[in-house]
Amino acid sequence: MHYALNLRTFFYSHYFYLGLRFAAGLLGVTLITLQFADVATAMTVCIGALCTALMDMPSPLRHKFNEMSASVLLCSAVTLLISLCAPLQWLLMTMLVLISFLACMMVVYGKKSMPLQLATLFIMTMSMEHEMTVPESFIHTGLFTLGALAYLAYSMTVSWLLRHRIKQQVLAEALFELAAYIAIKADFYDTRYNLNLQFNKLIRHQSLLADRQQASRDLILRAHQNSKDAIVVQVHVCMLDLYELILSTHTDYAQLRLHLADSPVLISLRDLACKAASDIEAVAYAVTRKRASFSAISYAPELAAIEAELASLQQRSAEGKPVQEALAVLRAQRNKIVAIIKMIGELHQASQKASDSTPFWNDADMGPFLSQQKYELRMILSHLRMDSPIFRFSLRVALAIASGLLVANWLPYAAHSYWIVLTIVIILKPSFSMTKQRRGDRIIGTVIGCLITAALITWLNHPAILLGCLILATVATPTFIYLRYRYAAIAVSIMILLQMHLVAPGNQHLIMERLVDTFIGAAVATAFSFVLANWEYQTLPRLIREVLNMNLRYMQASFDLLQGKGRDDFAYRIERKRLMDSLAALSSALVRMLDEPARKQRAVEDINLFIVQNYLLVAHVAALRAILRRHVRELPAGAVNAMLEQSHGQVCRILARALRQHGQAVAVAPVAPVPAAMEEAQVDWSGWPLVQRRIGLLQADAQKIIVHSEAVMRGTSA
Repeated sequence: MHYALNLRTFFYSHYFYLGLRFAAGLLGVTLITLQFADVATAMTVCIGALCTALMDMPSPLRHKFNEMSASVLLCSAVTLLISLCAPLQWLLMTMLVLISFLACMMVVYGKKSMPLQLATLFIMTMSMEHEMTVPESFIHTGLFTLGALAYLAYSMTVSWLLRHRIKQQVLAEALFELAAYIAIKADFYDTRYNLNLQFNKLIRHQSLLADRQQASRDLILRAHQNSKDAIVVQVHVCMLDLYELILSTHTDYAQLRLHLADSPVLISLRDLACKAASDIEAVAYAVTRKRASFSAISYAPELAAIEAELASLQQRSAEGKPVQEALAVLRAQRNKIVAIIKMIGELHQASQKASDSTPFWNDADMGPFLSQQKYELRMILSHLRMDSPIFRFSLRVALAIASGLLVANWLPYAAHSYWIVLTIVIILKPSFSMTKQRRGDRIIGTVIGCLITAALITWLNHPAILLGCLILATVATPTFIYLRYRYAAIAVSIMILLQMHLVAPGNQHLIMERLVDTFIGAAVATAFSFVLANWEYQTLPRLIREVLNMNLRYMQASFDLLQGKGRDDFAYRIERKRLMDSLAALSSALVRMLDEPARKQRAVEDINLFIVQNYLLVAHVAALRAILRRHVRELPAGAVNAMLEQSHGQVCRILARALRQHGQAVAVAPVAPVPAAMEEAQVDWSGWPLVQRRIGLLQADAQKIIVHSEAVMRGTSA
């Protein structure tokens, strides 16, 4: 279950705060307008506020102002244009199709532009039903802009007052997802779970975790002005360090299960992981409540059980029994888990008091860690070609809307064509899988919302009750729109139908007409989801190359760090983030492809294994870093660095070969082999076998990338 769907955490989440802010602003603007004007004027002002509210998301204040200002300007221009064209049916139809196309082209600017696209299409559909004279069009647009500006001023004021609170909530969400990530890893120690299926689940969640961590970075790393901000910075940095330690716990779980199948120590390992997840959740919960966090969980019983098992294995090893492998793996896991527990303790401490300084910040440019957003016209112009997925999506939406308008004109009853168009706009998304999911949520949500509204109007038709339900629906709509769209579809159907009923009561066919229009819009959107479709397998080669490129850069930064060539780990952190982002993008594409028709799926198993192998390389590097940290005092730097240098050269050559398979030439400098005498001279160092073993795993998993990369290339080109 998503953390925000739990009542314990729901009312502290930024989703609920968004719902309250949205509803308070919308209702406030409407009620104030009603003191000076009639209902029709108030509704126009309200719609202006609503379009701006669609852009009201957790963002840095400067970005929020720019995004919401863009919404005000663009939606006001669309309102005026559609109002002026409304008297001429042919001109109106032409402008609707043209604006739909241009609005969808804005998707080129990334995920942040999706709400702006929706706001533009929403106001386009809401303006198409009203025929006005030229003076009336300007007055209507002025009222719309007034509502939009009023909500902009309100939202910026509230966001400024709650700027630190929003940081806490977004950081807490990343912590909750990290706790869920550990909970998934806990099941690796449970023999009831299939390792391959569990690993697939872990990789899928890693994509979500990467998204939440990026949202946290964008808010927290842009500005830190006081001790409160310093605390969230400390917690954020500790969270990222903890994440790397968790990555390092990856081991040969099959061997661990094989050697310890009859031992209760597996249960102890699983319980430790579950306790760690609960401990991180406690930090997240404290952050959402603006409190310091203190650990109330004891790991002593499980750690004692592991120590007892290690002693037993040591005894059996002394007796000559073949348990050395199990002993080494269990000891390594014990060391990593102890490090994780220590880091969770530091996470608690970070929430308690601001330090004088955070080394991670000193003289560092945070730009590479942050989402960069550029709105340039040339980006749209560069996608005006048939092989661009965004251009094809824009054409698809424009054709679907044109067809929806034609269908509405042919219907025997007085269809509300704007409702059909709005349904198409909401359902039809850039990818087939998103369209499929949104269609199901929209239809189910609309049906449930219509049934609830019908029950309210039939049995509880009292203005006070209906107004109360309208307010609740207004709060629920933005709360769930990014959390569970199906719930948002229920709420928005109730909200719109109750508004229509309160403004113009007595329409007996109101609900049935909306249901019919919804099904028509869904049918049109479904049909056009196959027109000029962008299938995920077409983007896979580019995503594969991106992962290999980022991994090559990550390996360079990693081995520089492991060999002590840099003064800090800043470059390493940047490359690790970029690699994780590229893996998350590839994993998301794979998940979307699995929702597409079977005939459009390519090399599913090999892509999955390719993702897993690249993920394992990150885990091996994290484990190497943990080993070297643990043995830093007695570390024989010369021999270890020589072995790392040789391993780095081999891994980079493997990744470069994989890139060449995908048509990208990469030059890798040759690396001299490690002298045999140096290897033998340092064989007595206690950490040497651990480093050798981990490097061997790193090289073996890098070699597997070649195999799966070749298979993916063959599969996607078929």
